[in-house]
Amino acid sequence: MASMGRALYSVGFWIRETGQALDRLGCRLQGKNHFREQLWRHRTLMNVFDKAPIVDKDAFVAPSASLIGNVHVGPASSIWYGCVLRGDANTITVGAGTNIQDNSLVHVAKSNLYGKVLPTFIGDNVTIGNSSVLHGCTVEDHSYIGASATLLDGAHLEKHSVVESGALVRQNTRIPSGEVWGGNPARFLRKLTEKERAFFSSSAADYSNLARVHAAENTKNLDDTDFKKLLYKKNARDAEYDSLLHENLPKAA
Repeated sequence: MASMGRALYSVGFWIRETGQALDRLGCRLQGKNHFREQLWRHRTLMNVFDKAPIVDKDAFVAPSASLIGNVHVGPASSIWYGCVLRGDANTITVGAGTNIQDNSLVHVAKSNLYGKVLPTFIGDNVTIGNSSVLHGCTVEDHSYIGASATLLDGAHLEKHSVVESGALVRQNTRIPSGEVWGGNPARFLRKLTEKERAFFSSSAADYSNLARVHAAENTKNLDDTDFKKLLYKKNARDAEYDSLLHENLPKAA
């Protein structure tokens, strides 16, 4: 079975390479008048040798996100626009109901100064804010990481812990359950309130529901999308829109 898998992988690889080679040949035949496409083809899911992402059928991965190598994403989780999860040197695991918001970066460590092999593990119902960086760390269930926070190698967030926006959690820092940390470097600020606990759990659920909407929109073709935009412009203008429109009309002579 292993040899059959390798053979199929090789066939698929050469088919894709042949398509790119034909494109290059066509450009050469067109001579100096050809138009060369400079944009790189984006691949949302990309394998590295035999390491390929595994994404649950109920998860949402935005079209502009990149999942590379040994990345596992659980059900009802969402990986938003511009995110990069690179599991080439080690494993990235994302549990169920977790959201990793736009432009966040998740990496792993094959080794570090302490000689440890460090995968990245993110548990269930975790919220990770926009533009965060997680590297070779562990985030347990129902935790909350604010926007632009950074977690370095060996950092460990226990359940129901919070890292505030912009914080830097240094190597091998352990944040106990129920605590809020912030600053650069991050330090203990206070205990988490019961109201905050409830909000963070509901926030994760809200993102799971929102991800279903985005997933449905991303399955539509361009013609359907443009047609709906035209209908909206024709039938759903509100009073403010119309007033602004009339204000900018040319005055009668």
